[in-house]
Amino acid sequence: MARLNVNIDHVATVRQARRTTEPSVVAAAMICEQAGADGITIHLRGDRRHIQDRDLYILRQAVTTYLNVEMAATEEMIKIACDARPDAVTLVAERPGEITTEGGLDARANLDAVRASVSALRERGIIASVFIDPEEDQIEAACDAGADQVELCTAAYAEATMLPAGAHPTNEERIARELDRLRKAAAFAARRKLRVAAGHGLTYRNIGAIAAIREIAEFNIGHNIIARAVLVGLERAVRDMLAAIREGAERT
Repeated sequence: MARLNVNIDHVATVRQARRTTEPSVVAAAMICEQAGADGITIHLRGDRRHIQDRDLYILRQAVTTYLNVEMAATEEMIKIACDARPDAVTLVAERPGEITTEGGLDARANLDAVRASVSALRERGIIASVFIDPEEDQIEAACDAGADQVELCTAAYAEATMLPAGAHPTNEERIARELDRLRKAAAFAARRKLRVAAGHGLTYRNIGAIAAIREIAEFNIGHNIIARAVLVGLERAVRDMLAAIREGAERT
């Protein structure tokens, strides 16, 4: 079964709404780990809208499973990562003012910056991952940059599953097309000796079909888990997602 890293950014979003000390991202991380999560993911954004630098350093000391930090491939961010030394860094596209990450990083167009970032990370013993759209050219670019892993952006698939498959005559075809795209990309990346992760917009409702793709070894899921946690509690929300992933994996 693929590993689950829980993204706790939006715990920090609630905290930053009042610029206070609660809810605690450390407490959230501990609950996720106790519930069975394989790791914790955070995104240190340039505008520091939720996760703060201090959170990264504290979580590095507190997390006992696996800490993955998403960040832009900039000199500022790579310097912070090399100092804090999380287990993994995922290089992502980042645009000022965006509500959330809008798609994969164009690793081909930004090859020099990605290569330099990957090299710096690997020198510090940090796993270097690149968040990309599920396209062969982008996977090849990640290889050219020396990345250890690619994380396939599942946004298009997630958007296609927002309505029931039968809600529109073409929606079922769209879902199938995006699933096939992800399957082919995951298989291609695995053949290129890259570890394969996936994430963005995944929910309890749509994770099953993705979890059945055997090449995907890791999921990074945040908003849907935290949203459910508001209603049922964080421990149960994490356990429910783990169960959904397990159910999907059993389809293979």
